[in-house]
Amino acid sequence: MRIAILKYNAGNTASVANALGRLGADAVITGDAELLSTADKVIFPGVGEASTAMSHLKERGLGEIIKSLRQPVLGICLGMQLLCASSDENGADCLGVLPYRVKNFDGRVMRTIHTGWNTVNNLRSPLFKGIAENEHFYFVHGYYVESSTQTTATCVYGAAFSAAIQHENFHAVQFHPEKSGLAGQTVLENFLNL
Repeated sequence: MRIAILKYNAGNTASVANALGRLGADAVITGDAELLSTADKVIFPGVGEASTAMSHLKERGLGEIIKSLRQPVLGICLGMQLLCASSDENGADCLGVLPYRVKNFDGRVMRTIHTGWNTVNNLRSPLFKGIAENEHFYFVHGYYVESSTQTTATCVYGAAFSAAIQHENFHAVQFHPEKSGLAGQTVLENFLNL
């Protein structure tokens, strides 16, 4: 199986590659359009700021490549947010794979950054096979996607938001599976088995 991890200026690529390696899976970290298009699975990780990341993707033509992918794709954290239509983070126009606006936690809760372990529930995705309701996952983010019909798991931080979402071949999680212990490892393994 050929697994491609998207290389761009906002990816936590090494930790994702290491997590896949613990599962016995080899992955290539790449920004090459051909490798991304022909991979069996693509992982779109992310840590950083939305508008800067989108500028980088557009400059390299990677935005159109991502939108054209037909194999299973997993967006992680900022990768999930960039799949949406837009973000409140510096007014970023995003990829539009998902028709949602990414919103700021500001004003919803005491702290504007959601950092640390939190429970995830309302699981309804093959990514969560073998995972119990209210399992803990690791989050680090200041922006969120509201719950919708395409939400496949929720988390509560001030109010409920999408911890995971799916549209066709695009799966995405707001938490970091590569930093979420056994539960996160199970999510990655389930993705590889799609």
